[in-house]
Amino acid sequence: MTEEEKPLKRPRRPRSTGPLRGSLLHLDARGRARMVDVGGKASTRRRAVARGRVHLNAAAFGALAAGKLSKGDALAVARLAGILAAKKTSEIVPLTHPIVLDAVSVDCELVRKTREVVVTATTSTAARTGVEMEALTAVAGACLALYDMAKALDRSIEIREIVLLEKTGGRSGTFRR
Repeated sequence: MTEEEKPLKRPRRPRSTGPLRGSLLHLDARGRARMVDVGGKASTRRRAVARGRVHLNAAAFGALAAGKLSKGDALAVARLAGILAAKKTSEIVPLTHPIVLDAVSVDCELVRKTREVVVTATTSTAARTGVEMEALTAVAGACLALYDMAKALDRSIEIREIVLLEKTGGRSGTFRR
């Protein structure tokens, strides 16, 4: 058998040791990806807030602010895209659990000084697992919709700093950036 014919071996992932041992819950004992079993956890109230920024050139920002983009009301489309993205998170991010969302809000704030749209998403539920991924996915979806709506005027649009600002509930408690 030649070198080209030999089957490729995937490198083995190191086992979790030291202070992180057991904290990489999406890996099984052999280092393979798996969905975490949340069946034994109690449902608790959970909330998450995420933010992202969309930076545009002067022409695109001006048209967006004036409501004159050729595709229509970009901010309304972005809000709806963000809400839909949050609802579809488990279909987009492989190891997330499908959860029932109690509420999703997506806000888009225009910042003239920096020619940015600041997108903030808030998600909440009463479930066995958190809603951080839903908030982050909502922001990403809204930012991508803004890019799509304004790309005819600016192909250099930048989506920046998608971050989790806050999460509450669950075993790990509260996080605030």
